Amino acid sequence: MKFLITGGAGFIGSHMAENLLSQGHRVFVIDDLSTGVIENIDHLKDNPDFAYSIDSVENEPALAEHIDRCDVIVHLAAAVGVKLIVESPVRTIETNVHGTEIVLRYAAKKRKLVLIASTSEVYGKRTTVPFNEDSDLILGSPQQHRWAYACSKAIDEFLGLAYWKEQRLPVIITRLFNTVGPRQIGRYGMVIPSLVQQAIRGEPITVFGDGSQTRSFGDVSDVVRAMIGLVNEPRAIGEIFNIGNDEEVSINRLAEMVKELTGSTSEIVTIPYDQAYEAGFEDMPRRVPDLRKVRALIDWHPQVGLREILTRVIEHMRAREPAR
Repeated sequence: MKFLITGGAGFIGSHMAENLLSQGHRVFVIDDLSTGVIENIDHLKDNPDFAYSIDSVENEPALAEHIDRCDVIVHLAAAVGVKLIVESPVRTIETNVHGTEIVLRYAAKKRKLVLIASTSEVYGKRTTVPFNEDSDLILGSPQQHRWAYACSKAIDEFLGLAYWKEQRLPVIITRLFNTVGPRQIGRYGMVIPSLVQQAIRGEPITVFGDGSQTRSFGDVSDVVRAMIGLVNEPRAIGEIFNIGNDEEVSINRLAEMVKELTGSTSEIVTIPYDQAYEAGFEDMPRRVPDLRKVRALIDWHPQVGLREILTRVIEHMRAREPAR
């Protein structure tokens, strides 16, 4: 098959491209490099089944041409990361909503299958875990920019499923829970690469809030495998799926594991949310996926546990860290 990956020079997109190429598919990537990095796909450029374009999905003529030539669109292009979202809410909303609308509009003309990468953030302020795909979404006030990302991705979901209902465009929604692995960077607020980099450099390991909040981290190889499995399952069309790992850990414990695995002597320090982000910042106390739906449909199970995830990230970042 021929795949178009929007945001394909990003962390998840580059791993997706690798996996698809290894299965003999043809892959085309479009990325404006706003958060993606060209080095993520440098090693793929010599593959005759791979091509890429440094461009935005908002370049409609170029996007229409790419969609014409593909069978499946994996839509990953988005503004991501809590730091970026808080600092650039306009860019977050416009990129996520307008970009998705354009992709869906042109895909609908040719009835191309679209897999939309959404996020666990859409569950918002829910406190009952694990989060189930049928659960209500409880978002915070529009005055709290922290919720702009969740709101924009929820609109993406509504729009994608509206295209399926009204125009029979085949759409699959995946809600990703803290995907982690090699090539992810901490620049935009991703917690594990941030903690690992601090530990390797001997800097204070910073935990935002009091550290009691818990998260579940999924390895990128598991996440990509699930997404491709759903693309190959016709019964996934018109449905929403959680993808991640249901192994729950507090951020305090996560920081301790990073310190232990790196052998760092860094001090673990806590920083109040209003200093880390902005006054009145709100966070979820827990975020754990209910994975029964995806397991039942494609017999998928996460294979990489948290300790191995951290080890892989540490090895990758050490290889890239300049000598000090």
